[in-house]
Amino acid sequence: MKKHFIKVVLSCAVVVGSFSSCKNSSSGSSKNVSRATGWKINAKEGGFQHNSDFKEQETPPGTVFIEGGTFTKGKVQDDIMHDWNNTPTQQHVQSFYMDETEVTNVMYLEYLDYLKSVYPPENPNYKNIYNGALPDTLVWRNRLGFNETMTNNYLRHPAYAEYPVVGVNWVQASQYAEWRTDRVNEAMLEREGYIAQDAKYKVLNGDMSGTFSTEAYLNNPESVYGGQIDSLQGKQKRDSINTFAKRSSGVIMPEYRLPTETEWEYAAQALIGSREYNNYRGRKKYPWEGDYTRNGQRVGRGDQLANFKQAKGDYGGIAGWSDDGADITAEVKSYKPNDFGLYDMAGNVSEWVADVYRPIVDDEISDFNYYRGNIFLKKAIGDDGKVKVLREEEIVYDTLPNGKIIAMNLPGEIEMVAVTEEETYLRTNFDSSDNRGYRDGDPGSSRFFERFSDEADNRKMYDSPKHNVERDSTGKLIRQYDTSNYRTSLINDEVRVYKGGSWRDRAFWLDPAQRRYQPQYMATDDIGFRCAMSRVGSKSKSKNKTIRHKKAK
Repeated sequence: MKKHFIKVVLSCAVVVGSFSSCKNSSSGSSKNVSRATGWKINAKEGGFQHNSDFKEQETPPGTVFIEGGTFTKGKVQDDIMHDWNNTPTQQHVQSFYMDETEVTNVMYLEYLDYLKSVYPPENPNYKNIYNGALPDTLVWRNRLGFNETMTNNYLRHPAYAEYPVVGVNWVQASQYAEWRTDRVNEAMLEREGYIAQDAKYKVLNGDMSGTFSTEAYLNNPESVYGGQIDSLQGKQKRDSINTFAKRSSGVIMPEYRLPTETEWEYAAQALIGSREYNNYRGRKKYPWEGDYTRNGQRVGRGDQLANFKQAKGDYGGIAGWSDDGADITAEVKSYKPNDFGLYDMAGNVSEWVADVYRPIVDDEISDFNYYRGNIFLKKAIGDDGKVKVLREEEIVYDTLPNGKIIAMNLPGEIEMVAVTEEETYLRTNFDSSDNRGYRDGDPGSSRFFERFSDEADNRKMYDSPKHNVERDSTGKLIRQYDTSNYRTSLINDEVRVYKGGSWRDRAFWLDPAQRRYQPQYMATDDIGFRCAMSRVGSKSKSKNKTIRHKKAK
């Protein structure tokens, strides 16, 4: 009887094992075997190549992970301005990464040093590249105040190295983010062996002409480093099928950029610290818990939790007691971070965000990753059928309304052009390239300022100033400022939102939901910026995933 039982058990084990074997062999369980065709993936002989070892996006340098979710945007406890520009709307934000601090002087100086080395201003073709990126240090001057020390020292003196950079307008901040994208991806490709070690320094030392552009590398890699990319191949990839990295390689990171207003406000509120199951335990007035600006914990009790103006003529408090530790800006990380690990999301400096300003948030059309400012572009194609990479003589400079000249592109980058009717024909999600004024005064809307004007340029919702800057035949700037006393608004498509209170602001502006705006070409001594990057892949990091996110076994 006992022997018979053992035979039955063994027979069942054999049957189960055979079923399991059939299941594994038929499903193509190996990550390097296609579940669609049964072909090999990443075979040395060729065929389909794919990064099957990719786990998740790594945290980019200088940033922290912000897990996305839903929140009420624009809800404020105090609205003494009564400007109706922060009506509460329910929004959902995708996960992203954000700089843990504002971009500091030393971080921006690294950018300036790179531009000066690669595009020396002594070269007439490059002069305005470096000059156009320089912060405006004169923002510190005051007609009735002595601030020359900051004018002369704030940007470059090592005493202010870890202080947030100021005097940078919105355009300059956006271009810094583009430059940072290329430098980080250049380092990533070097680390993974696609580019030779220390190749990036050859450009700085003048050993080669041309530089690295992420988009140029992905679309026309032979154009990178002035066409010398073949001599700079990494040792690990030289004999591999994958000579160049692609998006599918999982090595190239998404672009650094300015955060959207929705992302910034969500990150500043950091409601994750007030979460209980799927609800929030009330609303936070500031990026920290409580209704007051002072620390209520035993350690550091009474200390100010941010750098802001406490009263008229009081930028820090009484010396030696009840002081917030700063009179102008403060060194980053001088105050406690919020629950996401972000520093100075209230106080220190206000921060540029990506959005074009409008008094209303149109949540009827979008409540997911809301952002006003989209201009959809496509890559220009040259006569050879390849994407067009800009040459030195094709740099485009833009003269801003205040007369500052800025390079809008750099040699080695891909030329981008507006999408045409071919891309928008019969689409339901967009019908034009420029969507900054969508549903708010653009030709697709029924609301116009000067609605019955015959001039198309006048058909806009807001009666904002019209400045014009031109050059005469000798190259001299002719500034024509609109001095009309009858303008009713400063709002136009070149006006951007900035968020958060600064060292110049009273506590009212520390609320993350408060919003203000300024022309994108203007800079001040109390507006800085920080960068963000979208997360690709899962909403949560692996260590935070619950059972329902794991693959069934």
